[in-house]
Amino acid sequence: MPAYAADVDYKAVANDIIDLVKSDPDKGPTLVRLAWHSSGTYDKVSGTGGSGGGTIRFKEELGHGGNAGLGTTAVKWLEPIHDKYDGLSYADLYTLSGVAAIKAMGGPTIGWSSGRVDEPVEAVTPDGRLPNADSGPALADKSDADHIRFIFNRMGFNDQEIVALSGAHALGRCHPNASGYDGPWTPTPTTFNNAYFTLLTSLKWVPKDWKGPPQYVDGATGKLMMLPTDYVLLEDKSFLKWVNAYAKDASKFDKDFAKAFQKLEENGCKGLKATEWA
Repeated sequence: MPAYAADVDYKAVANDIIDLVKSDPDKGPTLVRLAWHSSGTYDKVSGTGGSGGGTIRFKEELGHGGNAGLGTTAVKWLEPIHDKYDGLSYADLYTLSGVAAIKAMGGPTIGWSSGRVDEPVEAVTPDGRLPNADSGPALADKSDADHIRFIFNRMGFNDQEIVALSGAHALGRCHPNASGYDGPWTPTPTTFNNAYFTLLTSLKWVPKDWKGPPQYVDGATGKLMMLPTDYVLLEDKSFLKWVNAYAKDASKFDKDFAKAFQKLEENGCKGLKATEWA
């Protein structure tokens, strides 16, 4: 088990990650997903889960439904960087890859701390701690709002933080061979911006007519999509308040997202040290 080393050059690690994204921008959103999913298992009651042990490197956690595809993509891409730096923990690498990728895609510089120590496979948490795209009846309804609150409240997040973190869907796309869903949320899937909110509030979204799982597409072109747990942000008054705020103010979104994402990555971690990486 690799030990945490205080003399790792984290700026060099971050630059290698940024170079990886610049060489293939489509890798950026997947690295953010890896960082998110490695952190999103935290349970504030039991104190288990979170990014601290780097357990998403194990096939047992990569086999969880929400992590489909990560083992053959982001985890694999980062292996040469892990091998390059003696003492670099997987847990620090995966979380740093998230903030570095966001910066490489035009997003804010997010605070990051080092000091995570990799844990053995026994620390893998049970499947089911990550949010689902749909819960209960097909398409968006109150059960979806209840579900995402249950998942995020377990990690210590409130409604404002839930909506801010949802804005990461400005990045990337869904793949039928991974999640079953299909399409990008925005026309700029490798650029970090507030387009998720502006499009969610300004376009007409209609149920997609297909044989895949229930989702929405924009009525004008059918090329953009929203999941039921995205669309429900429009139907819930508390969530909608923040959706509208971030649609109107990109700088506020950047600020609030950065704060929430740092919290996500540090939940449950011990012995962290604020580290300059950018």
